[in-house]
Amino acid sequence: MSENILEIENLTKDFPGVRALDNVTVKVRKGEIHSLCGENGAGKSTLTSVISGVYPKGDYQGKVFYKGKETNYHNVKDSEKEGLAIIHQELALSPYLSIYENIFLGHMQTKFGMINWDYYIRESKKYLDQVGLHEPPETMVSKLGVGKQQLVEIARALSKKVDLLILDEPTSSLNDEESEKLLELIRKFKKQGITSVMISHKLNEVLEVADTVTVLRDGKSVASYGVKEENLTEERIIRDMVGRDLTHRFPDRETRPGDTIMEVKNWSVYHPDYHSIKVVDGASFYLKKGEILAFCGPMGAGRTELMMSLFGKSYGYRNEGELYIKGKKVDLHSTREAMKAGLGYISEDRKGLGLILIQDVKTNISNSNLERMSKFGIINRSMEIKEAEKYRKDLNIRTPSVNQLARNLSGGNQQKVVVSRTLAANPDIFIVDEPTRGIDVGAKTEIYNILADLVAGGKSVIMVSSELPEALGMADRIYVMNEGKIKGMLTHEEATQEKIMHLALVG
Repeated sequence: MSENILEIENLTKDFPGVRALDNVTVKVRKGEIHSLCGENGAGKSTLTSVISGVYPKGDYQGKVFYKGKETNYHNVKDSEKEGLAIIHQELALSPYLSIYENIFLGHMQTKFGMINWDYYIRESKKYLDQVGLHEPPETMVSKLGVGKQQLVEIARALSKKVDLLILDEPTSSLNDEESEKLLELIRKFKKQGITSVMISHKLNEVLEVADTVTVLRDGKSVASYGVKEENLTEERIIRDMVGRDLTHRFPDRETRPGDTIMEVKNWSVYHPDYHSIKVVDGASFYLKKGEILAFCGPMGAGRTELMMSLFGKSYGYRNEGELYIKGKKVDLHSTREAMKAGLGYISEDRKGLGLILIQDVKTNISNSNLERMSKFGIINRSMEIKEAEKYRKDLNIRTPSVNQLARNLSGGNQQKVVVSRTLAANPDIFIVDEPTRGIDVGAKTEIYNILADLVAGGKSVIMVSSELPEALGMADRIYVMNEGKIKGMLTHEEATQEKIMHLALVG
């Protein structure tokens, strides 16, 4: 067992009505980069939560060995003391504390009840240098972008003298440049003797950095491969993940756009806090009936801010410009007005803005359509359940019941609930912001098919995407944004990754 830093034997974990892990066995060698792959709901996050002590000993069956000893963790602090750290997909930083305070939060030493702040500022610089983050340690975390916050999380793990680092979807919120920097950092840790276990749905990144890949399906460990030894391919991983060959990731469809259904002219959006700063500057575009329109560009390009501002001025201190829907100029002052005008919006932040996690599936779906489902202020519960069951079946939402709390669903199934909620409102124009972020390749294909069915039925879709293959595979036209401005437009036939990047960087 000495060559393995981590061994999991016959691990089983149950939740009410669901077996999340079923007799899972995994071995992780010292100093390697080990990737866990699988569909949403396959058990990856549950497995890492067991390893790190989120679920204590006695809450599962089977054995976990770390550094040759069976673990007996009662909480995460127990595992951290032994050099095991986990970085979750939803970052756990305190936004209103500084970088250095976040790094040492929970394990600062005191002398006579006093903290030596200068010491921790100096110490934090060592870890920031190690992760390549060149920001003053006193900087408030809320002022950092997602990529830099990710580095703060890793610096915090390093400050705890980590030997095994678990990263859950570390690049899901990062652009290509930030992702490459993070992957290079993981390679650097390997040279320093740190073992990494990485959960990722980006299979190209998995094959780029991982030494070993373990595939989970339906809570079971179905295969483990040496990446180089077995010349592992994306197709082989996908086949093990979904239990079949996934030959068409993007649906085949005929494009027959109709008349212009929406037009935006010279649209500008001002920052909600810094009122003189334009986040979106003079954007103009149009959308036709029955087409998918994609918006691409680097992080901070202004894509999300543009879409939120159009959806009932959900973002911005002040907006300027003209918005036309079905040829009529409109001025939408709230999300309710936007929905009445035929707009539907699916946020990139499904947990923060898309769902009410403490409510069940049926309530989340019906929330967008309460007027139709209620009479004299009383909700028709049988209609609510019937509608929820319809979307559960049509969108293949994997849940034991529509009464299941949304927080207990996997990421891909949460995303389908968000889509169902928007579908229930029956908009003519769907604005979908990063519709497949953090979900597996099988669930992505299902989302793509839903979008294709929508436009085939005469609806129109605006899709914000950071994944260029996704935009190229789905969109009829692509607008490229950077620095708050639309840099250009490409048709499906002329668009390539190189042209998109050229437009974003050069214009």
